[in-house]
Amino acid sequence: MDFTLLVLIIVLAFIFDYINGFHDAANSIATIVATKVLTPLQAVIWAAFFNFVAYFISKYWIGEFKIGNTIAKSVHENFITLDVILAGIVAAIIWNLITWKKGIPSSSSHTLIGSFMGAAVAHAGTLSYHGVDVINYVKVIPIFLFIFLAPLIGLIIAYFITILIMHICKRANPHRADKWFKKLQLVSSALFSLGHGGNDAQKVMGIIGAAVICYHLNIHDAEYVSLEAANRFTHFVNDWGWVPLVSYSVIALGTLSGGWRIIKTMGSKITKVTPIDGVAAETAGAVTLFMSEHWGIPVSTTHTITGSIVGVGITKRLSAVRWKVTLKLLWAWIITIPISALIAAIIYYIVSFFIR
Repeated sequence: MDFTLLVLIIVLAFIFDYINGFHDAANSIATIVATKVLTPLQAVIWAAFFNFVAYFISKYWIGEFKIGNTIAKSVHENFITLDVILAGIVAAIIWNLITWKKGIPSSSSHTLIGSFMGAAVAHAGTLSYHGVDVINYVKVIPIFLFIFLAPLIGLIIAYFITILIMHICKRANPHRADKWFKKLQLVSSALFSLGHGGNDAQKVMGIIGAAVICYHLNIHDAEYVSLEAANRFTHFVNDWGWVPLVSYSVIALGTLSGGWRIIKTMGSKITKVTPIDGVAAETAGAVTLFMSEHWGIPVSTTHTITGSIVGVGITKRLSAVRWKVTLKLLWAWIITIPISALIAAIIYYIVSFFIR
């Protein structure tokens, strides 16, 4: 039964990875489509390619998968069971599909984390059990803080990049400048797609890693039991080297499927975007994602690019940003974790009733 659950979790994790790709595709291509630098089809091919290339950067340049490790440790290992992981991944898929259907650019990252935590708390029956916290707050608190910090960092960086560009190009021919920035937008969108792939593919690795480690502990695999908890994820990556490659490949395939509902919101509803704005927003978003990957903090690519687009908009005037739309997005961000946790808790009770 445990092996069957492990296989099911791996399959569902890759399904989530695929959904994450088309759910979040809009983040990296919305501005480049809005400015008509590329057609939607060209844009998704461009973004998918760099989603996949991110694998080689994470593996051979950065040299580790810190974000995946953070996801795997967001819940205390005493409360991680295959039932918990299964309930979490199913809940994350459900919420991602709901928000995609409604065109709400919510965070796949926070959906996954909220679901994982909700199922674990349902398993324990309380936030702590025998004095041990279910949730690993050392890992989770930075994730919560970056719900607000990631878009804020993106906003600030985008604001100053836009001001710098406007200062440098103040005497440039507008038509020629626009032409140059359309070319530069290919570079900035590629950078953001690298950040998207590097950040989001690792989240699935974290869930699969937690499931594999849990499986080995359940069957009392001496090799895994003897390892310190901090080293088990690294051991998993070394032994299951195909998982990172498949994770990056599947998210790239998901990106190829598009995400047209959310593109409309991200590319035009927040503020009017020009090629110069697109370069500033995507560059700021990419920098923020690279920083978060370096720190090992899973952040939302949705939150990041939204904050960056707002940062570009306020350089013109505050009224250039459609604050009503932005506030709706903020509320979507806030409710994602608790709703995902609630769905996961319900699914856990259903799963545990039929499996055990």
